[in-house]
Amino acid sequence: MLMRTDPFRDLDRLAQQVFGSARPSAMAMDAYRSGDEFVVHFDLPGIDPESIELDVERNVLNVRAERPSPAPEEAELLVAERPTGTFTRQLFLGETLDTDRIDASYEAGVLTLRIPVAEQAKPRRIHITGGDGRRQLAG
Repeated sequence: MLMRTDPFRDLDRLAQQVFGSARPSAMAMDAYRSGDEFVVHFDLPGIDPESIELDVERNVLNVRAERPSPAPEEAELLVAERPTGTFTRQLFLGETLDTDRIDASYEAGVLTLRIPVAEQAKPRRIHITGGDGRRQLAG
């Protein structure tokens, strides 16, 4: 059996076990634009979808999820490497996104958000007319 030791990670885990989680943990995220929407993926393996909370206020998206310890309270923990507790992430969304139409799904431990670009922010063609009012060029 191969074992690798990271003393700082082990120290963080020990502190969390002794003192409890003093602050929520962050969750890993990828984000990209695909056509007329932004897509965001959050890694939340082992999270019950019922514990995930999403809310938007003034273009700030808050994501919160909880993963309880699988071990009963009276159990003696031998190894506890999987993080438990509350996980949070906050995203500042631009004015060009339609926060009223966010679509969220959770599959295989990944929370996916699809945020459409607002209609007023989409590129559009502006027609140019000549001095006599007739259309001459399209830009």
